[in-house]
Amino acid sequence: MATVHLRIGDLVWGKLGRYPPWPGKIVSPPKDLKKPRGKKCFFVKFFGTEDHAWIKVEQLKPYHPHKEEMIKINKGKRFQQAVDAVEEFLKKAKGKEQLVTHVLPLTHKDLTDTDPEPSSVRLIGGAVPGFKWENNPVKDDPHFHHFLLSQSEKDTGSTSIQAADSTAINGSIIPTDKRIGFLGLGLMGSGIVSNLLKMGHVVMVWNRTAEKCDLFIQEGARLGRTPAEVVSMCDITFSCVSDPRAARDLVLGPSGVLQGIRPGKCYVEMSTIDPETITELSQVITSRGGRFLEAPVSGSQQLSNDGMLVILAAGDRTVYEDCSSCFQAMGKTSFFLGEAGNAAKMMLILNMVQGSFMATIAEGLTLAQATGQSQQTFLDILCQGQMASTFLDQKCQNILQGNFKPDYYLKHIQKDLRLAIAMGDSVNHPTPMAAAANEVYKRAKALDQSDNDMSAVYRAYIH
Repeated sequence: MATVHLRIGDLVWGKLGRYPPWPGKIVSPPKDLKKPRGKKCFFVKFFGTEDHAWIKVEQLKPYHPHKEEMIKINKGKRFQQAVDAVEEFLKKAKGKEQLVTHVLPLTHKDLTDTDPEPSSVRLIGGAVPGFKWENNPVKDDPHFHHFLLSQSEKDTGSTSIQAADSTAINGSIIPTDKRIGFLGLGLMGSGIVSNLLKMGHVVMVWNRTAEKCDLFIQEGARLGRTPAEVVSMCDITFSCVSDPRAARDLVLGPSGVLQGIRPGKCYVEMSTIDPETITELSQVITSRGGRFLEAPVSGSQQLSNDGMLVILAAGDRTVYEDCSSCFQAMGKTSFFLGEAGNAAKMMLILNMVQGSFMATIAEGLTLAQATGQSQQTFLDILCQGQMASTFLDQKCQNILQGNFKPDYYLKHIQKDLRLAIAMGDSVNHPTPMAAAANEVYKRAKALDQSDNDMSAVYRAYIH
């Protein structure tokens, strides 16, 4: 296989995790952004997006030789918009090139003189320091390749899209031909819907606050006026809301899901709620001939945006299979756990552990401070030991920076702890660690931290 040599300015196809290969351009990274360790990679700005990512070289392909191949396998609306942005970029670049009176290729002297490069243009192949702009032709130099002139980076059009983990090696997703409905566009639901649309699914959305639907309508989703209308118009409807009460109201309330259920309609409950509520919802959905699956997700807003959630499913196995392309779009893996209620139990246990761990870390950070120890050193030591994790590092760094922007609401992790404790009580199993952590979160809520990130439990220890 021939080696492909890439350099700054080249147009490429970059693999974005579970997204299809996406068109982009190799650019210079910001000075304060460190290059990942390990294999060779390039910093890529993606067309039709506001995102950049480090992409391993083996996940990059030159744009032009692979254009037809990529267009054949990817049909999504957002993908086509990105390709259109590349073509528009190339047209503008060609127009810029025609304005240049300098003859290429360049000589060694031109590439080493001291006159600055004009700010209105740059060189594909890398901005060459000291390029001298003259009206006279230059001599050939065998040491240099031909360079094309293009517009500056600021001319690249952009909309909004989130790049998934650029080191993932998953293949392209073939979207189901079933019509998808989605109810609830909160921290998790918004990222999930965005990924469904990017992967080419046909999606109808509804949210209690209708304004949250606007962005997704612009991205190709259809708007449902009520939960009942969404369910009646779609083959599979997902919901992702805050708590058991909201989940029940969505199904049983006025113009709710139950009014739209007909034989064969699928309903997938993605909210993290208690197993008793799941059992109730399963029974009422199936009593109308509907098919029910629970599928709560483990992750955060960022993982939701990146399509890297872990999905825990239980209930109707055939619905789980019908949701295959949807789960691939929104997550990195999924588990089927048997009968309805099992996923809710597993999810509560996972979040109980995570919530307790976060409270313990906050306790350690504040104890370090109280005893005159450096909190940053404490974190550095933790991150070199057996407990090292992305979760630990990100949450602690955010605490030290005073950044409590929600990635997973504090009020929701406290709700999960409360439900896990109740689940333990129902089977006469002690949960003293979770109970202690729950009290700390309750204090944080009393300090008006409910709508901050779960890491704001730290503030319960300093007030």
